[in-house]
Amino acid sequence: MQKIRLLLLQLLCFSCYQTERQCSDFKTGTFEFTYTIDGIDKTGTFVRTDTLNIDYFENKIDSASIRWINDCEFIQKKINPKNRSEEKAIHFKILSTTKDTYTFEYQLAVKDAFKKKRVEKGTAKKIE
Repeated sequence: MQKIRLLLLQLLCFSCYQTERQCSDFKTGTFEFTYTIDGIDKTGTFVRTDTLNIDYFENKIDSASIRWINDCEFIQKKINPKNRSEEKAIHFKILSTTKDTYTFEYQLAVKDAFKKKRVEKGTAKKIE
């Protein structure tokens, strides 16, 4: 009986835990992220304003427009897409935050009927 009470108390404590999300701290600024291509880790930087996202990676610059849904979610769409795949908008959602980082997930904003839904995760660090 004592073990059941202890288990119920633990479940009660864990059910009250909520992940911290101070998303408004990460709406604008300069950020750094690490990504992997062909097994090699690389670092990219991006600058985000209220309406734009400018990526700097592998000596390239790429720009996208941003439309915020709420403090923790936004839709990003490339300004000058080079192909049909780049024309598709991406939905970003901030899952958790710390003092200078945030964890996010992203997926196509509109589901492609012919492809399996794919959700990716990442972490970005605010550097400015």
